[in-house]
Amino acid sequence: MAEPEIPDDVLGDYALILEQAAATGRRLTREELEEHRLLGREAAEAGFQLRALVRRHLTATRESWPAAAPRGDQTAVAAVLAAVEQTVDAFAEGFERAQRLTVRREEAARREFIDDLLYGRSDMGRLAERATRFGLRLSRAHAVAVAAGPEAYTESDAVPRTVETALLARFSGRKILLTTKDGRLVCIAPGSQPDVLRYFAKQAHAATEGGQVAVGRPHRGPGGVVHSYDEALEALEMGRLMDLDDPVLYAADLLVYPVLTRDRQAMADLVRSELGPLQKARGGAEPLLETLSVYFDSGCVAAETARRLALSVRALTYRLERIHQLTGSDPSDPMHRYSLQTAVIGARLLDWPAKEL
Repeated sequence: MAEPEIPDDVLGDYALILEQAAATGRRLTREELEEHRLLGREAAEAGFQLRALVRRHLTATRESWPAAAPRGDQTAVAAVLAAVEQTVDAFAEGFERAQRLTVRREEAARREFIDDLLYGRSDMGRLAERATRFGLRLSRAHAVAVAAGPEAYTESDAVPRTVETALLARFSGRKILLTTKDGRLVCIAPGSQPDVLRYFAKQAHAATEGGQVAVGRPHRGPGGVVHSYDEALEALEMGRLMDLDDPVLYAADLLVYPVLTRDRQAMADLVRSELGPLQKARGGAEPLLETLSVYFDSGCVAAETARRLALSVRALTYRLERIHQLTGSDPSDPMHRYSLQTAVIGARLLDWPAKEL
């Protein structure tokens, strides 16, 4: 595509300045420098490329070389070249100022859009219109992945830039939005392209040195992004409460946990009823609660549970018998197991016994 032609008025009084510099050896005045900074700003706002503008100045220098600066007059030549340097420098300064201002405005607009999108603010129709500017078509389903690392990140940090570079190299033609929010990495991608979020999860896990990633389910419409984002955040919180060490958590696989805590009062009653008596044990409820948790996670296999807890099978058997004595429920009995296991999950989700119910 051919570059747009640069009009002569972009140069201002450039030819006159060169002529006067050759004749008198003068340098540009403060007013002239400011005028060429303004010309540079206007050229940037008009969409011209700096390289083409510098080339235009050099062409004009050759075409307008003053007769008062013949080849042998080194003083006049030096004065003209000094004027060229001052003029181009002032012009480029104005151009770069305008570009920095444009970048800041774009960053502010992008941040405002992301906040509105992830918090569900703003008119949904207007939000969908703004989304097209950032490569998203909110009429379609989108899914959101969130990565949490050992520290909080901003978009200018090395970790987000590393992940973004990897994503763009792999999916340069895809409609992907990568950002940071509340110190976490966030990736929004079409719901029909789960490979994007899988690759994001892999790169984010590596870049954050083992950070955990959660992926929400795809949902349609402007509100769908918010829904998927909330699911991803909830999955991260579930992973923390349930001590899940999987590098990637999928909200679709954790739906049972929000269901269990939907009626928090009922769950709290179950925890108090089933597990409350464990607080009478020597050392409190924590050791026996951990025993139950590992026992269920091990598929109720005593040998594996003992190995994970670094106990002998005999010591484990004693703990399970003690739990039976205190609660009246036998962990090895299938009739009792479901209530106990549900109560253990509830205790994790409600952070009991660290928090009173």
